[in-house]
Amino acid sequence: MRHIHTAIHSQIDTIDNKSIFQRKATRAIALRGDMILMVFTERYHDYCLPGGGIDDGEELIPGMIRELQEETGAKNILDIREFGIYEEYRPWYKPDFDIQHMVSYCYTCSVDQELGETSLEHYELDNGMKPQWINIHDAIAHNEETMATSEKKGMSIERETYLLHLIKKEVVKV
Repeated sequence: MRHIHTAIHSQIDTIDNKSIFQRKATRAIALRGDMILMVFTERYHDYCLPGGGIDDGEELIPGMIRELQEETGAKNILDIREFGIYEEYRPWYKPDFDIQHMVSYCYTCSVDQELGETSLEHYELDNGMKPQWINIHDAIAHNEETMATSEKKGMSIERETYLLHLIKKEVVKV
């Protein structure tokens, strides 16, 4: 799979001689014209691609399908294709490691427009996560506004906005 981008959080001056925890995740890109399936998170006031961590021993595509179904209730997930890898180095919040190396494997796919029931984890419910079809241009504008003006923003918004711009450029056919 192609490498899209490597981002290093502004609080990290070097990764040399640091203990690094690697987390593998998947991100699903489901489009209908210029409408994209996103997850809006009230806590951070942002739009994110559906996805999340891969369980130990889980293959990437089954993990992407599981996360997409859990977070959005997506049905009939078909035409799965590699899009690219986005990696980032972030500060780690636990004392066991200095840095988290997040590797996100991104895939395009098709899903039914009508979504089923979600199966969100307790922290996702507490964060106010809700799936939503949104115009990709509106999602980009919203995230850029949040990055510019909100103290609520999480660390993922830069990744998500970068990916949205690339998806708009390479995939959206409108």
